[in-house]
Amino acid sequence: MKWLFAALAALLVSVPAHAQGVQNRIYSQGELDALLAPVALQPDGVLSQVLMAATYPDEVAAAAQWSRANPQLRGDQAVRAVEPEPWDPSVKALVAFPDLLARMEESPQWLRELGEAFLQQQAQVMDTVQSLRRRAQATGQLSSNEQTSVYAQGEAIVVEPRTQIVYVRYYDPYVVYGPWWWPHYRPVFWRPWAPRPVFVATGFFYSKPDWSHRHVQVVHRPVHVRTYPQHVAPGKWQHSQLSTRPYQRVPESQRRPIVQQHMPAASGFSRPQQQQPRTQMRRQEDRREQRPQFDQNPRRGGEHRGQFQQRGNQGGNQGGHQGRGGGRG
Repeated sequence: MKWLFAALAALLVSVPAHAQGVQNRIYSQGELDALLAPVALQPDGVLSQVLMAATYPDEVAAAAQWSRANPQLRGDQAVRAVEPEPWDPSVKALVAFPDLLARMEESPQWLRELGEAFLQQQAQVMDTVQSLRRRAQATGQLSSNEQTSVYAQGEAIVVEPRTQIVYVRYYDPYVVYGPWWWPHYRPVFWRPWAPRPVFVATGFFYSKPDWSHRHVQVVHRPVHVRTYPQHVAPGKWQHSQLSTRPYQRVPESQRRPIVQQHMPAASGFSRPQQQQPRTQMRRQEDRREQRPQFDQNPRRGGEHRGQFQQRGNQGGNQGGHQGRGGGRG
């Protein structure tokens, strides 16, 4: 039996670390429909950047905070202003559309789950987008207009802006797709916003969906960043941490806040320090009041001791009467 246990231990050691204990969540079709319903009808360039940025939810939150602090900037001006920020290029591109970025940040659970689904089930995500677009087209809610072109590319439905003026429109998922068909999985509800024309430079959308191969394709290097990340290169999109640290989903029942000793709390999720009982705090306060405050000047030492002795006798007499009175209370 000992050799059997030794063989099993050696086998576990030989298995790569990312294959041990990793249980990636597989989203059902109902969940994917609900996750993608709010963004499936956006132009292909906007959609690809939303999907990529969803894999960096913390950076999306930081970008939304920056956008709220700079409401006068949108489009290319906003993107150039955030060039020094250490965010992924897909996140930087979304500051051009502050209304959409704000709604993404307001739905943190939806954002994280969308990023997880895109990382683990990219092909199924792309198929779900096309299924939703066909539903919207069947209800008459997805068609070409003066600003946007909607056309077929093989079996896929492509949505692209006609010019460098991009409109990111709000739509109600419970209207554009017809009666919702999943009673247990429903899309997130966003606050409506008025569509605003946003000017973007040529080559702004550096990625687009490759519908035939069912993934997001990086077409060229981002034009709005000076330092190109290594993972953003022409070809199939790759996540920056995909090759170094795979995603590990922690069950809700096992999640614990991070507490660092001897360090101040960095956020509201840190545990507060345990409060001491009131009786113990009162005793500590009484000891501080009774503790003598010695003079630091050695020349006045004798004078100070005389005053302290006199106050001590008076305080002792008064303290005795007060102590007996407090005991009766």
